[in-house]
Amino acid sequence: MSTNLSDTERGQDDKQQTSSLASAASAGGRAGDKIFSGLSLGAGIVIFVMLAAVAAFLTWQAAPVVGIPASSVTGGNGFFSYVYPLVLGTLMAAVIALLIATPIGILVALYISHYAPAKVAKPVGYVIDLLAAIPSVVYGAWGMTVLSPALAPFYNWLSETFGFIPLFAGPASATGRTMMTAGVVLAIMILPIITSLCREIFIQTPQLHEEASLALGATRLEMIRQAVLPFARTGIISAIMLALGRALGETMAVALVLSTGGLQWSLLTSGNNTIAAEIALNYPEAFGNRLAELIAAGLMLFIITLIVNLIARTIIARYQEFSGAN
Repeated sequence: MSTNLSDTERGQDDKQQTSSLASAASAGGRAGDKIFSGLSLGAGIVIFVMLAAVAAFLTWQAAPVVGIPASSVTGGNGFFSYVYPLVLGTLMAAVIALLIATPIGILVALYISHYAPAKVAKPVGYVIDLLAAIPSVVYGAWGMTVLSPALAPFYNWLSETFGFIPLFAGPASATGRTMMTAGVVLAIMILPIITSLCREIFIQTPQLHEEASLALGATRLEMIRQAVLPFARTGIISAIMLALGRALGETMAVALVLSTGGLQWSLLTSGNNTIAAEIALNYPEAFGNRLAELIAAGLMLFIITLIVNLIARTIIARYQEFSGAN
């Protein structure tokens, strides 16, 4: 009897120890979750505070522009007349870059993820990633010394053939340092962003979706259209908007390529400038009212970028419920 009681007591003690250990582990896990949750919340608050601080600083430093007489602003016609050509130039360069880079990036990503064998896909992916590591000043120097002279004859032909279209009106620049060249350079710079993100999204397409489409008799192209692209729609939009943000804020590459001047609607003539390039070229020697002008132009770029991101989030939220991931 004593042996049986001791065994029973021993079993109860083991259960109590196991229960206490489980309770301690659970308490430790809850504490870890609380710590991690607090750190995550703190990181989010820090980002929000930094964004608000940047906006407040730009607004404070740009405020003197309101009191500057119109005749004292660069150009002599007021701040709006000074900044709107820069805003249009920024948007023109970014749109050209997106129009060139988006289809190429998506097609390259599809080739890597669904067509190329592994021996080819990996080297191509590495090369695409390496493009993102090249400094922007290198792109700018290459665009100024190599790409611009190479494109000049093509611009002459384009102006002679399609000069009736205002965007291609002549005379074309003899140096090739035009808004079109800047857009091409930006397209090459944002191509790795679009390609890399789209490639990762395409790879994550559920295998069952692809196999079901192929089993119903679809070709590989039809399978991509029916299964891959609907699944990746929101991701593609996110990649494009991220690349647009890079294109809007690019500085040195555009500053080196463009032959700055007044607003030109033709993409083949010299002139035009962007906000980022204007700030980079003039900020080191700016002071007083000129410094306030440049910071106010930076505030305009900040607002444009914020609006672009809000539009992107709205588009993503609108189409997310129709994504193939749901």
